[in-house]
Amino acid sequence: MIVCRQCGAENRAEARFCDSCGAALVPADASAREERKVVTVLFADLVGFTSRAEQMDPEDVRAVLEPYHAHLRSELERYGGTVEKFIGDAVMALFGAPVAHEDDPERAIRAALAIRDWVREQDDLQLRIAVTTGEALVALGARPSEGEGMASGDVVNTAARLQAAAPVNGILVDETTYRATAQAISYDEHQPVEAKGKAEPIRVWETREARSRLGVDLVRGAGGPLVGREKEIDLLRDALTRARQEQAAQLVTLVGVPGIGKTRLVAELFGDIERDPELVYWRQGRCLSYGEGVTYWALSEMVKAQAGILESDNEQKVEQKLKASVAEARSSAADAAWVEGHLRPLVGLAETIPTSGDRRAEAYAAWRRFFEGLAEQRLLVLVFDDLHWADESLLDFVDHLVDWATSVPCSSSAPLAPSCSRGVRAGAAESRMRRRSRSRRSRTTTRRGSSTDSSSEPCCRPTCRRR
Repeated sequence: MIVCRQCGAENRAEARFCDSCGAALVPADASAREERKVVTVLFADLVGFTSRAEQMDPEDVRAVLEPYHAHLRSELERYGGTVEKFIGDAVMALFGAPVAHEDDPERAIRAALAIRDWVREQDDLQLRIAVTTGEALVALGARPSEGEGMASGDVVNTAARLQAAAPVNGILVDETTYRATAQAISYDEHQPVEAKGKAEPIRVWETREARSRLGVDLVRGAGGPLVGREKEIDLLRDALTRARQEQAAQLVTLVGVPGIGKTRLVAELFGDIERDPELVYWRQGRCLSYGEGVTYWALSEMVKAQAGILESDNEQKVEQKLKASVAEARSSAADAAWVEGHLRPLVGLAETIPTSGDRRAEAYAAWRRFFEGLAEQRLLVLVFDDLHWADESLLDFVDHLVDWATSVPCSSSAPLAPSCSRGVRAGAAESRMRRRSRSRRSRTTTRRGSSTDSSSEPCCRPTCRRR
């Protein structure tokens, strides 16, 4: 007879799932299984809450801690972490156990940043966070929800010590975590920590921010349920699934009159991606109908977002961030210099590539190679907002991007595409096409199979995909 750990019901010896609650039944000897794994530990603790709680009624303490615990659990699990325990106002979470990902340190840092940003918005809460990475002994059958410890090792003790030394509303990381995430996260140098019980000071860095952003701010839904758009949102989700499974570009065009709900559909897709434990590059740019030098404005916003470039950055900082972003996306130094030279005008820097005649085709190839490098790392979603205002040149680049990704076989190597195993794996174009010129519409219909739609329903069309 096997007793269910979830509900306590007794089940037949040969049962694999609980007859009462449906939970998987674990044999008694499975709980004793252990293995050594590299995990990332996140330890967070509220500042000064112990002294506050001494003056508070127990019910008031619970009223403060319940939403705090619920939000931390939500953020940690959203990034693929496992909450091992809550001890008063402290929380310990694991990334890499029981399920491991290749980017667990980055997931932990992004979860820590989300928690820190939330706490900063609260009037009566402050906290310290530490993140460490190292080898631990993991109990595979442990039940954290029942208070059973999952991991043990020096990495856990170090996280607790660094948390105590972290600045208020700050995040400290150890050297292993820093080296694993230095290209995706911005850090400030911090003096070594003299931790109790440690023979030598611990080298640490303070986390500042994630180096990449979404691009333009995504307009989210009003919070109500999405009604009557199941077909359209299912099409977007299917395109995303095909991009993952087939490793091929997907181009989806959303067509409809203003106010019909195109932006809401994109927001729903973004919500699905946010809830997905796999990290995804989401880059969004808006096409402007006014101003000068806005031909590639949407593309510029995407590049700036990926490099973490802010409007307040000076020219030297912009150049440093662009160089680091290109180096992360491209492995060859010569190739990176060529790509960087063509990306510089998009971020407001002087072009370093000598110009003679029409170099647009070469610039397109360099920009495409930049996105290709990003897509080789993880799923990439590009959202072109208000595409009906796009200049002809930007539309040509979108055509170039998708034409290349859908025409080059994954196993081949083509000029200007030395690494085309994935290409740009997913693209979403949000568009109102009714203002586009007749000649452009005709060309798009011929090459993409899409055209304007004058009906009152938004139209989602998957128009380009390699089969």
